[in-house]
Amino acid sequence: MDDSNWIHLCIDMQRMFAEETPWHVPWMRNVSPQVLEVAQRNPHRTIFTRFVSPRRAEDMPGTWRHHYEKWDSMTLEVLGPAMVDLVPALKALVPPARIFDKMTYSPWTTGELHRVLAGEGCSTLAISGGETDVCVLAAAIGALDLGYQVILLKDAVCSGADETHDASLELLGDRFSVQLEILSTEEFLGRVPSRA
Repeated sequence: MDDSNWIHLCIDMQRMFAEETPWHVPWMRNVSPQVLEVAQRNPHRTIFTRFVSPRRAEDMPGTWRHHYEKWDSMTLEVLGPAMVDLVPALKALVPPARIFDKMTYSPWTTGELHRVLAGEGCSTLAISGGETDVCVLAAAIGALDLGYQVILLKDAVCSGADETHDASLELLGDRFSVQLEILSTEEFLGRVPSRA
């Protein structure tokens, strides 16, 4: 892999999912060492997304409003803005790692992330983070639509639901095999040089 054209896109490794909240993802603890290894070796090539809840449910349009009426405890008014932060070990890498905030499952909705990556000549995304069957899936499908080669780091993605995590990996690996590759963190790091 050409060292000049890839980015590690790490999805939503935040306190609101790592800590005891209604959206807690226990598996995040298990994949954190792999995510951290990729990010520490290549912080200058890492972009962290953060899923940012609205202050109140009524601040959101359409079905997002209903979503946050159900999950009122996850609004910023109740949860508090500090819970949107990355987990501390990853937050410590910013900068040179960067943060991209989003209010939807997909990081591509506003067009800003694609504009930045296209401007930098990025053609390949190595994706880690959570959840495999929600925001990681949205990030991967959106990246494929935009023409990126995607490498999904299978031991660095997690979900709160085992069955749909497994189904998502199977779906992505089977249906998008020309555009997407599933690798272990070790396999991926063996292909790319770390920054000197």
